[in-house]
Amino acid sequence: RAAAPATEAQPSQAAGPVAATAATETAFATALATFNRALAGEDAALDIATTQFQALLAADPTQPAFRAFLGSATAMKARTTLLPWKKMGYADDGLAQIDKALAQLTPGHDRQTLGGVATSALVRFTAGSTFVALPSMFNRSDRGARLLDDLRKSAVLAAAPAAFQAQVLAQPLPKAP
Repeated sequence: RAAAPATEAQPSQAAGPVAATAATETAFATALATFNRALAGEDAALDIATTQFQALLAADPTQPAFRAFLGSATAMKARTTLLPWKKMGYADDGLAQIDKALAQLTPGHDRQTLGGVATSALVRFTAGSTFVALPSMFNRSDRGARLLDDLRKSAVLAAAPAAFQAQVLAQPLPKAP
């Protein structure tokens, strides 16, 4: 399972990070709290988190963090069904969303923040955490480990709130075969 990032609300600074609007920050915080409940095993929260991130993404389709969280929540839905084709469908749909979120990243996302964390860091952490949690048949573990390792070495992480830094550093990486 992907670990949901710890974020703190921070006001925008003139020459520094570009923060989301207060309404977006509030909606994101609500969706993130629901996502965290789903991560903790509350399967009923998955549909709610998915709906919340779909609404955020509909309001701002250029925001890759909303797409990454939607993808991670969708992939997690695979644990809620016994039907193999539905499990694969949820996983594949979620991974497609995460891949698109990663492709959407630009250098500007290093300065754009949600909850005080750079959008690029949120996307890479969510993608990496999701990828390393998948069964080996998806062949995403190595890419997830690279995303997490690159994030751990980045200046973007060094500028993030301490709680988010700790969460990234605590995320276990897969062991080499």
